[in-house]
Amino acid sequence: MARRILVVDDEPAIRTVLAAYLEADGFAVVHADTGAEALRRALDTSDPVDLVLLDVGLPDLNGLEVLTTIRARSEVSVILVTARAEEVDKLVGLNVGADDYVTKPFSPREVVARVNTVLRRVHREPADATPPDPVLRFSGLTIDPERREVRVGETDVELSALDFDLLLALADAPGRVFSRAQLLEKVWGYDFYGDDRVVDVHIRTLRSALGDDANRPGIVGTVRGVGYKFLPKPGEATS
Repeated sequence: MARRILVVDDEPAIRTVLAAYLEADGFAVVHADTGAEALRRALDTSDPVDLVLLDVGLPDLNGLEVLTTIRARSEVSVILVTARAEEVDKLVGLNVGADDYVTKPFSPREVVARVNTVLRRVHREPADATPPDPVLRFSGLTIDPERREVRVGETDVELSALDFDLLLALADAPGRVFSRAQLLEKVWGYDFYGDDRVVDVHIRTLRSALGDDANRPGIVGTVRGVGYKFLPKPGEATS
């Protein structure tokens, strides 16, 4: 059965174009042009959707209000669409629970690529022959890939699915420097079309959740002009 995508935008032309590209890629598409309609469709358990493409600027409810309500009642994947590139920093900083962000104007092919990436990440199934990933243990930091749990000291840390994947990508190769493009491909899973600052803003939210000081990082280090690396080694203190 085709996966169902809810496209929420008050501009009919945008809904039509996105629907055409998504349907060409094998998705079933439903539409909403208001926040109220988006909530009704996104939370309808009798006719569920797999992912919501949610415009931030809706005529009745702000897209963030819609997302907050969805997150309180559902784990459905959500990609936020914003009209301003600088808004991405703000949205990620608010940690509103979106799985990804798209900035207008966008390439419809990019949107389809991101939809596929988010759904692959959410519905990823380990191969039967592959044993569970081992728990990654560092002094003061534990990452459990199978349970998708992170502990700093004795404290459980809640991370979004994307931020967890970003941390795991870095921690799997301590000391290796990843460029933004490499992290986009490894974590987001697509060749990036737009602003690679989305990596930077997710690094900020990841550091904040882990209590890692950007000025004196102990977990995620910045390599100026290149990208980021995971600093701890097994048995090495992170403070």
